[in-house]
Amino acid sequence: MTPSEAEPLIDLSEVGRTYEDGPAALAGLDLRVARGEALAVLGPSGSGKSTLLNLLAGLDRPSTGRVTVDGLRVDRLSETASARYRRSRVGMVFQFFHLLDDLTVLDNVLLPAQLAGTPRHRAAARAAELLDRLGVARHARVHPGRLSGGERQRVAVTRALMNRPPLLLADEPTGALDTASGAEVRDLLRGLNADGQTIVLVTHDLALAEACATRTIELVDGRVTRDVPAATR
Repeated sequence: MTPSEAEPLIDLSEVGRTYEDGPAALAGLDLRVARGEALAVLGPSGSGKSTLLNLLAGLDRPSTGRVTVDGLRVDRLSETASARYRRSRVGMVFQFFHLLDDLTVLDNVLLPAQLAGTPRHRAAARAAELLDRLGVARHARVHPGRLSGGERQRVAVTRALMNRPPLLLADEPTGALDTASGAEVRDLLRGLNADGQTIVLVTHDLALAEACATRTIELVDGRVTRDVPAATR
């Protein structure tokens, strides 16, 4: 069944996550994110930002509560189902790109479609469309190590969007970039959200959050201490 467009894309209810011999990483978290929102998650180190991202990606399970994404109870998935969920419903972008340097840009971008079993001709058409749209088509036959940081992050975003995921997760996407490259990625994320892509962005960069997000929350000790809509972008 296709989830209703009126339902939030993300629905977390009373989510807690504790680790052995440590304080709660998340405590009683309630969070709903509408389709088409760009949510920035701010907070100091150890506040629960990475734990939240891992729960949304199906890489971790809550100790308590429910995690629902796109109508799917992510916290109940088996390992096999979690992997399938990540291939089809979530795109992930990391601070250090996680590109494979022994593959070309095109082959990096094609990987998610290959893992999902997409026919080669359909995957190639989708890759060509995205590479052109995100401004890296001229680098298709180049290896990532020859690109600038901003270009590599564009390639990483392209790869994350290959399977048309409803949700894009970005973990400090400008953290390893210089100012100019960071501005490129900021504009890219902002443009994607303007086109309707739902984004959850974890960052220490307040300027990035202000530029990209339609809404900002702040986590402190695993709890939301601030939840505000962004100023008009």
